[in-house]
Amino acid sequence: MVSFEMNDRKKIGLGLTGFGVFFSFLGIMFFFDKGLIAMGNILFFSGVALTIGLKSSMQFFMKRNNYKGTASFGAGFFFVVIGWPVLGMILESYGFIILFSGFWPTVSVFLQKIPILGWIFQQPFVRSFFDRYRGKRVPV
Repeated sequence: MVSFEMNDRKKIGLGLTGFGVFFSFLGIMFFFDKGLIAMGNILFFSGVALTIGLKSSMQFFMKRNNYKGTASFGAGFFFVVIGWPVLGMILESYGFIILFSGFWPTVSVFLQKIPILGWIFQQPFVRSFFDRYRGKRVPV
């Protein structure tokens, strides 16, 4: 049985992940500031590693199905660090979509249960988009 308890390590990991998303957002808002985007990438990756554990993170990123997403995300991070943030963010976005596409069923169920936004995500044209991925298994 998998434990879903919130220990201190997971709380810190979720905080780091949130700060990573925040710093990446700020970096994009400040016209692709490479320092903020690089800091956001480091915080996001370390937050994911702390939240799900180092072993699970390595298994997730090194899975055969995720090689293309991992390589794209890593190349994007490299381009951000060397000073090409626009190209880096394009590659990272592609890698992020490839890596985390297995989570769409979970995200769709969550979005449909939000009080006001849920009504929008329960409409037939939006629901048909999410139902395409409903049968797939979450990759962690």
